[in-house]
Amino acid sequence: MGRRLSAIQWDRKGSAAKVELNDLIDEAKEATEKEHTMGLLQAIKTYPKAVGWSVLASTALVMEGYDLVVIYNFFGFPAFAKKYGVQLADGTYSVPAAWQSGLSNGANCGEIVGLMFAGILADRYGYRKVIGGALIMVVCFIFITFFAPSVEVLLVGEILCGLPWGVFQTITTAYAAEVTPVALRPYLCTYVNLCWVLGQVIGSGVLRGLVDRTDQWGYRIPFALQWMWPIPLLVGITLAPESPWWLVRKGRLDEAEHALERLTSRTHDPDFDTQKTIAMIIHTNEIEKELTAGTSYWDCFKGTDLRRTEICCMTWMIQTLCGSGLMGYSSYFYEQAGLSPTYSFDLTMGQYAIGAVGVFTAWALMPWFGRRSLYLWGLVALFVLLLIIGFISLAPASPGRSWGIGSMLLVYTFVYDTTVGPVCYSLVAELSSTRLRQKTIVLARNAYNVIGIINNILTPHMLNPTAWAWGAKAGFFWAGICFLSLLWTYFRLPEPKNRTYAELDILFERRVPAKKFSSTIANPFRGDTLEAGRHGSIVKVKSQESDEYHGHEAVSFDEKVFAAKHVE
Repeated sequence: MGRRLSAIQWDRKGSAAKVELNDLIDEAKEATEKEHTMGLLQAIKTYPKAVGWSVLASTALVMEGYDLVVIYNFFGFPAFAKKYGVQLADGTYSVPAAWQSGLSNGANCGEIVGLMFAGILADRYGYRKVIGGALIMVVCFIFITFFAPSVEVLLVGEILCGLPWGVFQTITTAYAAEVTPVALRPYLCTYVNLCWVLGQVIGSGVLRGLVDRTDQWGYRIPFALQWMWPIPLLVGITLAPESPWWLVRKGRLDEAEHALERLTSRTHDPDFDTQKTIAMIIHTNEIEKELTAGTSYWDCFKGTDLRRTEICCMTWMIQTLCGSGLMGYSSYFYEQAGLSPTYSFDLTMGQYAIGAVGVFTAWALMPWFGRRSLYLWGLVALFVLLLIIGFISLAPASPGRSWGIGSMLLVYTFVYDTTVGPVCYSLVAELSSTRLRQKTIVLARNAYNVIGIINNILTPHMLNPTAWAWGAKAGFFWAGICFLSLLWTYFRLPEPKNRTYAELDILFERRVPAKKFSSTIANPFRGDTLEAGRHGSIVKVKSQESDEYHGHEAVSFDEKVFAAKHVE
């Protein structure tokens, strides 16, 4: 390690031993102030390689968005229905409803299992190795879907493909959150959502080009195109640096500093000091070790981490609970209005493109409004739009009514992908603690997947004329659920804008109400008296400053034991 942190030694469990805390805290404080003053352009100039590596890792999620669009739309492909469906009385072929539900939810079931293993493996082996292993699994499992001789084998392929997709869903978000500074976090975390949308756009384009093809290659080509992603991504991930935060948690400080050097550039910021940033990471890690005892899934439900787990799970569940399941049915209403399936498909492609534009719009709005406000007001707008859709459905059946419902769903898509859709990824990554981030994101995403499975069962029944036949009246049902989600968001969702991870730790530890997160000053460096304990370098940090600062409520990490065991 460098000249100032050379006194820090680590045991096998990654616990700091014999820390020169005065130097460590001073340098961590300087690095924290540096992050607060670093604007977006300066952050890009200082962390250009971090942006590139994060974008590369997140691009793996394109495959999930691509495949889900493909499998959902294959049910209308005559060649696919003939291969994997049954012949009806009129001579046509159709995939039975039970198998449609099975294929739609198969990947979700695989993702749930893959997510749970991802949380354990990432903590043990690091992000790079786990992402690389998942990419190799994808290459292998695509063979099953491509050559599937029956619908049963196809279902097995979808479940197995879900295993690595579950890895991509969480690790890419955690990696983006850990390799970038405060100014870049919201953009690179929400880029994950953009990758998912891009996968949908590409998948829709491929299907649009093959919609008139009636031979087996009409459905085999889309499966085969999935092979174009894993190989180049695997090469890139192999060369990527590991997360400095993960390396610090493992006590590998030299490697952490080297990784940070590979993520940054001093060309445009000669004052940037990697050792100070590593000191900030060590300081945050030590604070969290005082606030949470372990790093298992069970620890996500203890102490202050229980609140953080609840917030992350609900934030991701609301992505579905706000009624987003209706977005995929705009083409259904356009067909009811008299449009041909081809034109309805074109409008669906336009809907996904609107989603991509929404992410860019969210990037422009987040610096001004923050994450909480954008998420909250997005739910307000979605609630109103769902009510409008419900009231339009009360009008007599006509092409005009179907046009109105389909158009409102397009507006809904834009609002969703400007607010709740992308902002969710940033909130989940930022509000989880660094030591439990991977496992918290796993739990949150699995909560989302479970709600998604329920939604995939309920929504078709709501819209199908042979089932509940609610049609667009389902807008009233989802408006009610959206309103309940809105209430939870107002009282429980905090604002992480411009907060370092250490500051968020302090706010959660002091149980600051969600509505006061943005106005409360959190200072992890307020103590100026250090007391050595009986066993080695155990130190108590005492604050001698007032808890009032510029008219705002202030909290700090005073009167907390901060250090670790002495290692001879």
